[in-house]
Amino acid sequence: MRIELIQTPVQDIEADALVLLGFEGEQPTFEGPVGEWIKQVYASRDFSGKPFELAILHRPPGFRAARLALAGAGRRDKFNSAEMRKAIAAACRNLKNRGVRRAALAVDGHAPQEVKAAVEGALLGAWEPDQLKTDPKKEECRLEEALVAARGEGLQTAVEHGRIFGEAQNFARQLINLPANRLTPSVLADQARQVAEATSLRCDVLDRARMEQLGMGALLGVARGSDEPPALIVLSYEPEENRFPEQHLALVGKGVTFDSGGISIKPADGMEKMKYDMAGGAAVIAAMQAIARLKPKVRITGLVPAAENMLGGRAQRPGDIVTTLSGKTVEVINTDAEGRLLLIDTFTYALRLGCTHLVDAATLTGAIVVALGHVRAGAFTNNEDFYSRLEEAANSEGERIWRMPLDEDYKEYLRTPFADLPNIGGRWGGAVTAAYFLKEFTEDRPWVHLDIAGVAWLDEAKPFLAKGPSGFCVRTFINLAMNWG
Repeated sequence: MRIELIQTPVQDIEADALVLLGFEGEQPTFEGPVGEWIKQVYASRDFSGKPFELAILHRPPGFRAARLALAGAGRRDKFNSAEMRKAIAAACRNLKNRGVRRAALAVDGHAPQEVKAAVEGALLGAWEPDQLKTDPKKEECRLEEALVAARGEGLQTAVEHGRIFGEAQNFARQLINLPANRLTPSVLADQARQVAEATSLRCDVLDRARMEQLGMGALLGVARGSDEPPALIVLSYEPEENRFPEQHLALVGKGVTFDSGGISIKPADGMEKMKYDMAGGAAVIAAMQAIARLKPKVRITGLVPAAENMLGGRAQRPGDIVTTLSGKTVEVINTDAEGRLLLIDTFTYALRLGCTHLVDAATLTGAIVVALGHVRAGAFTNNEDFYSRLEEAANSEGERIWRMPLDEDYKEYLRTPFADLPNIGGRWGGAVTAAYFLKEFTEDRPWVHLDIAGVAWLDEAKPFLAKGPSGFCVRTFINLAMNWG
């Protein structure tokens, strides 16, 4: 989508639709027939300003736009960049289905952060998971251009950052949306290579032989049942001006391109969605793409352990014991608890690369969905200061997380007489014991774990986002990098 900042008076903007925000109890002020129309739609209660409402006036008198779209933005006292993002996304989703190709967003008077969010909203609302559909009619519902009508200091940068953030999130959604026959671990690695070639990133991909040489028994154990070889994707960013030479941030994302559950096989119902088990990995690759363009002042490495978890004659079995890269042994009680096995070898590798701070995103447990539903991601940490920084980034980007406990008592659930650790801790506190398992491989470095199982995929469309992959935590990762310090 083409994005452009313009300073044209809204009455003179040529567009298929001009989007104005309307708040509850606060009408936009215009003279003449358009002002009268706004008063009428509020008075008739056809439009009240509640979130996601939309009222349309065709051929508004005195305006060059073909349509004027009044978009509900909720209460002014609760309005922020997150609400701006959703309001614009909802309006754009509605308008593109009405054949709007060129939309103008009237956001004059709003802060740069809200203007950035408006650009993100336009991009996110325009995206659809129909990339593999062949129906030519889908091209009739494409928003091709968004004109951002606003004047003020710093808005060009806000628009550019909004474009980079939004495009990165949509790139992650595109990757997650691909089925497992089109996105294997090798194809995901190729996608990362293409990102590196187009930016200043370096890309290294560890194949099975290198992982065997290093001793990544946990990661390799997960991949044993598949004919598709695993890959450990490493994207490296070196700042031109490194203001934090003693610090090195690692972004780690689970990259299971399909999860059958292995020998501990999942139920058939809903298994087709297990293509999204690499949502954390997609978020890391997309965030690294944006990071390379935005150029933060800290060294960052993105790591994505990619594998398929399949059944086969060589698949690992419940009761198998693997030796991790760290040297610790793990008894595999349940082969469907595979993501944590990928992550722990990746943590150790990241630490060997010199990473000082770790944050991971993974569709790790169904237990977090039971606890938090499809509203928030669960967050776990071993370091208060680092968690506060990540929480601030998430809040700034409107990506909701919730702090979960990680008391040492939970370690009692992770006992086995046969190895150093089992890969699951039983029925109770499943999301917590999974996080505690990961913690045992962080070597006490500052670390935050985001369990995104409940928020990475939308089973039903929202007014502001299409059904399917959400791209959750891409913006949080970028924000964390850009505001490091």
